[in-house]
Amino acid sequence: MMTGRATRFEEVQVGESLPPLHKTVSVEQIRRYAQASGDHNPIHLDQAFARSAGLPGVIAHGMLTMAFVNQMVTDWLGDRRTVRSLRGRFAGMVLPGDRVTCRGSVKAKDQSAGRLTLELSAENQRGEAVFTKGIADVEFHRAE
Repeated sequence: MMTGRATRFEEVQVGESLPPLHKTVSVEQIRRYAQASGDHNPIHLDQAFARSAGLPGVIAHGMLTMAFVNQMVTDWLGDRRTVRSLRGRFAGMVLPGDRVTCRGSVKAKDQSAGRLTLELSAENQRGEAVFTKGIADVEFHRAE
């Protein structure tokens, strides 16, 4: 089981876990993400509107949750340029104050191409899935 950054392709084993990433979501972080992404949907920014839409209040953007998952992967790899694709399913709402835990493991290793496939997920502090069916394909630069 991995405890830190991946160092060498040859040392990575199928089934190994990436170090989990924990993030506590704030209203300010949601607002900053809206500003950066250009997604100003009022369910993310306006408490009254979000409640009128049947939500408990503002919710985080699904893509913010995916960004957390991506951060876990790039922290482990040490180089964000190695991620070739990352996809998954938004499975639940993330509310301000939620503590999101991102998890991942090595699903497959292609020796000849120097590529890994990672399985990814995220859950809140209640153990409820907020991101599922996550898959990342990464090109791991091998030591020469």
